[in-house]
Amino acid sequence: MADKSPAGGYTLGNTDAEHERLARQAAIFNPITERLFRAAGIGPGQRVLDLGSGAGDVAMLVANLVGPSGEVVGFERHEGSIQRARERCAQAGLRNVTFRQGDVAEVAGERLFDAAVGRWILMFVPDPIAVVRAASAMVRPGGAVAFHEVSWESFLSRTASLPLTGAAVRLMRAAFVATGANIEMGYALRGVFEGAGLPLPVLHMETLLGAEAEFSRWLTDTVKSVLPHIDPANPLLEAVGDLATLAARTLDEMQRDNAVIAWISMIGAWCARQA
Repeated sequence: MADKSPAGGYTLGNTDAEHERLARQAAIFNPITERLFRAAGIGPGQRVLDLGSGAGDVAMLVANLVGPSGEVVGFERHEGSIQRARERCAQAGLRNVTFRQGDVAEVAGERLFDAAVGRWILMFVPDPIAVVRAASAMVRPGGAVAFHEVSWESFLSRTASLPLTGAAVRLMRAAFVATGANIEMGYALRGVFEGAGLPLPVLHMETLLGAEAEFSRWLTDTVKSVLPHIDPANPLLEAVGDLATLAARTLDEMQRDNAVIAWISMIGAWCARQA
């Protein structure tokens, strides 16, 4: 997913380092997304549209769900991300995935899909309803529409008492807000589905807790990715300090305080498209 924020550009960028970060992040969150897609009825033999494919993490997940008899078509704007996604699918031996370059709000010209999916894409687009409406129009009657988006409520509240970790989280938030991303998109999904003319969706939220060392690395990696969108005068930069040692210092702080950390919450929504 690239260059879709309503202001300031896509928050996380499309560098090689970001693609590698996304792959590590996918390994953490993929089990949650897989549960959402299975609940939506996505399975063997289906043809699935993946919106905002990025470096291919969700498309690869879906490719394994639909199997060799199924097909995944990923839409992505950024050419470099598409190339990386194709390379990764080839390395994984996935021959049932193709990628198209184009705007996710203008998906057209494809034969109907059994499902349309997306993860962390609607939070970055200026008109989520238009994207979901365009995607659902490409789904056969009875097919699934399923999206995973975020909520930062627990993420912010559970780190607020930790001076260093909380400062790093607030620094991340500043970058997402500066680029126009909606960090509570998960709670907006019901209204988005309704606005797109779909049935009210089934909603579910999961929040990972703990795993301090893994969390510290993910937090540090993500701060590095959003750094270009941080105001150099932001006092949180001084509070966070040297990013080379941030993972070790936040880990030490969490363990010292015996903190129970909440990651970004994953809110999933799905429905079956009516005729």
